[in-house]
Amino acid sequence: MTTPATDVPATPPTPPKPADPRRAWLREHSELGVCVLLLALGALVLTDALTMDVDITQRGPVGPKTVPIVVGAGLLVIAALLAVDVLRGGHGEAEGGEDVDLSEPADWRTVSLLAGVFLGSAVLIEPLGFPVAGALLFWGAAFALGSRRFDKDPLIAAALSLSTYVVFNNLLGVPLPGGPLMGVL
Repeated sequence: MTTPATDVPATPPTPPKPADPRRAWLREHSELGVCVLLLALGALVLTDALTMDVDITQRGPVGPKTVPIVVGAGLLVIAALLAVDVLRGGHGEAEGGEDVDLSEPADWRTVSLLAGVFLGSAVLIEPLGFPVAGALLFWGAAFALGSRRFDKDPLIAAALSLSTYVVFNNLLGVPLPGGPLMGVL
């Protein structure tokens, strides 16, 4: 003989655990990490600039500390403004114009060509000088990125390299290796 089933009240399903409010807040305000990075970088730049040993005879109206102090202060101001914006609800938006298909494989041929051109120019800059090595760098980069204008690319690369050499070496006083052109320019 069977006994009748007794009605046992069913236990209510356990509700899902609420998400940790601190983790949710941090996820919503993740841009604050950029603020912390900018703050640390600004403090580092200011500390280095203010502790820089500068000979009094080498200073002019604008000394070597001026630009690092301006950059460090700017980084601190940007960090503070960004933090205020994030705490008020602002957030970065995804790039709308980015046309990247993540399902496509990487173009390792282009990356390899660019790396080879860069390393080649680094090796050739001392024996050939900046104008020649820079022209090869600019021309090689244009070729690696798809330009096939063999009539104009070398001329543009040479003009760009020579003008860069003249600006840095002659106008700004940053010595670059001239190579065979050392006595010409």
